[in-house]
Amino acid sequence: MSTADMTAPAAHATVEAAVRAQMSKALGGRRGIVEAAVPTIAFTGTWVGTSQLKTSLIIGIASAVVLLLVRLAQRTTPQFVLNSLVGIGIGAFFATRTGDAKDVFLPGILYNGAYAAGMLLSIVVRWPVVGFLIGSVTGDPTAWHNDSALVRLCSRLTWLLMLPCLLRVVIQLPLYWADQVTALGVAKIALGWPLQIAALGAMVWVLARGRTPIEPALQSPAQPPTQPSV
Repeated sequence: MSTADMTAPAAHATVEAAVRAQMSKALGGRRGIVEAAVPTIAFTGTWVGTSQLKTSLIIGIASAVVLLLVRLAQRTTPQFVLNSLVGIGIGAFFATRTGDAKDVFLPGILYNGAYAAGMLLSIVVRWPVVGFLIGSVTGDPTAWHNDSALVRLCSRLTWLLMLPCLLRVVIQLPLYWADQVTALGVAKIALGWPLQIAALGAMVWVLARGRTPIEPALQSPAQPPTQPSV
């Protein structure tokens, strides 16, 4: 699918096609998935081998920096590497402040908890987060809310998007309380892109079953679509 296909408001005949395009773009492809996992793998592997917090942090951050330099040398988007670098950087800040390796994973647990709570709230108030992906395609961030069928569809999709975040908290928080650093690293990797792909696969399955048209009233060719904020 071309860039024009993903950005032009009229390029998608159905809501399902629009959301599929945005989900694919957000995932970052295979390379983005690998780049998200490498720093955690490097940190956890070094911790298992050395039990040295400082060394493990240096190796984890260095791996992200190397990936970033490769991206810059190739002149490709560094978005997903930067996300990974920021994530491990915040974790390193927490861990160095407390001197406890498990705190590298605390920001991720808190982030997933906040994200799950935010998405649940959006469903309860009937402004599901995924609806704003529709707005990013049509050029009008809120017009989709006038269609009850779209609201129901976006609520189901938001549930599927929320479940991985909730599952990460449910599994990782007890490990954090039990000081299981290695298990936390393994859980973060296992519950990262594999779980996200499973959730997106479920979303694609839901989307493949329906063909909800994007109403002409929702399309605003005169206004360029905004980038998704989720």
